[in-house]
Amino acid sequence: MIIWVIEMNSKQILELYDQQMRREITYPTTRREETPYVVRHISLEGIQNFVLYSSLSESNADDIIRGEIAYFEKLGRDVEWKVYNHDTPANLKARLAKYGFEVGEAEALMALDIENAPAFLLQSPKVPVRRITDPAQVDEILSVQRKVWAGEDYSDLGHQLKTDLQDRPEILSVYAVIMDGIPVSSAWIYYHPGTQFADLWGGATLPAYRGRGVYSSLLAARTQEARQRGFRFLTIDASPMSRPIVTKHGFMFLDHTYPCLLRLSKTE
Repeated sequence: MIIWVIEMNSKQILELYDQQMRREITYPTTRREETPYVVRHISLEGIQNFVLYSSLSESNADDIIRGEIAYFEKLGRDVEWKVYNHDTPANLKARLAKYGFEVGEAEALMALDIENAPAFLLQSPKVPVRRITDPAQVDEILSVQRKVWAGEDYSDLGHQLKTDLQDRPEILSVYAVIMDGIPVSSAWIYYHPGTQFADLWGGATLPAYRGRGVYSSLLAARTQEARQRGFRFLTIDASPMSRPIVTKHGFMFLDHTYPCLLRLSKTE
């Protein structure tokens, strides 16, 4: 087991996150393309394309943005440009909006240093947690998200989870809590080889089953697995509703993020 002896503050973790998770990361389902100003990822499956990192100035930002728009217009694909508050220039989000990007709600990038995790996250979960390994069960697991977030389209997510469980099970673990014979909560975690970070996703719980330690149990199961695999940090893009919950569980705030979507796909 890896033992870390240097405690890192939020600024140091954010710098490491920028390096490993934005500038250098590769994904098995995308083609990474780096220019002097941006790092973009082009989906190999025709699903999601994104600009994950940018380093722009007041003088060149508009030209670079127009260039990226032209690039994705030629591909005929939507693109999400993920903006972090510390990105430059300071008005990057407003500039993207000026060019037609839809700016989503702010999310809080939160991180947990597993080495300093609360003791209860390293203990047996309060309620039984089941790890899902069969891709055929993904739709059943996502039924929780569909009930909690009515109206959301989870078809692309379902395809991604099924494909990754089938072809790349080493980078993904899916968990669920089953009560009364049905999934009442589900969550998953993505591991990124070559980095010290693992991403938390999901974590939705049916309203009737909240307040029973279900969320904490799913979090504990994923924390322990990440620790066993040698990862140091857990990260999550927390909504305003979930931020107080993960803060209670020891996560620290790193920065606000904004998904900025430009719709360019050609539809019939």
